[in-house]
Amino acid sequence: MNIFEYAVKNKIRFPFKGMITTEDLWDLTVEHLDSIFKTLNSQSKQAKEESLLNTKTKEDKELDIKIEIVKYIVNEKLEEQKARLQAKEKKEQKQKIMEVLAAKQNEALQNKSPEELMKMLKEMGE
Repeated sequence: MNIFEYAVKNKIRFPFKGMITTEDLWDLTVEHLDSIFKTLNSQSKQAKEESLLNTKTKEDKELDIKIEIVKYIVNEKLEEQKARLQAKEKKEQKQKIMEVLAAKQNEALQNKSPEELMKMLKEMGE
């Protein structure tokens, strides 16, 4: 079963300013998600320390799923940030190229003789 399907079916809640739903996690910043992860990770370590047996309870499974969900969402958000940054850099590079191209076209135009410029104007219908 998919971790998100499990979370929805079992109405999993996460500790953040009270309790929030799985859907609410998507609205949080990476820093807030990291805070939730630390809380869950601490709970997980406590649960493992308290047991002498290596049997997983429903609560242990749910805690593991919560941690996986938070990790997944953080990774998705970081990938989205990376993609936005790459798109911004690409746009800035394209703008620089366009500016240089315009400058080169102006330079080529300025290097034309008056006769060539007059001929160009006549061809344009001026």
